[in-house]
Amino acid sequence: MQANRRRDTRPELALRRELHARGWRYRVDHPPVTGLRRRADVVFTRRKVAVYVDGCYWHSCPAHGTTAKANAEFWASKLTANQRRDRDTDRRLAEAGWQVIRVWEHESPTEAADRIELMLRDSG
Repeated sequence: MQANRRRDTRPELALRRELHARGWRYRVDHPPVTGLRRRADVVFTRRKVAVYVDGCYWHSCPAHGTTAKANAEFWASKLTANQRRDRDTDRRLAEAGWQVIRVWEHESPTEAADRIELMLRDSG
């Protein structure tokens, strides 16, 4: 588990490169709301848009999520808690006036950036 990075994962870097190439500037690994101990991967503070790049295993992707064979009960509980926390984060940010975009690690950075850019243009 120590090898799992909290930030600067390959999918995050690819998405950030794509957004930067399009001229968007953002904060990295930043808490969108003060006092909420959850950090977004990419944050557009002026437009109040928070982007999370979710790993397929850790966030139970419907297309690529897998179940652990060893210690299955522990991991099932852990992954369920991750999903619950994700929904809670989405709710809290929405209540604070933020828009949340969740990107799966397997998504094309170009397509994800298209979705993000559309939301940014609508929120500006």
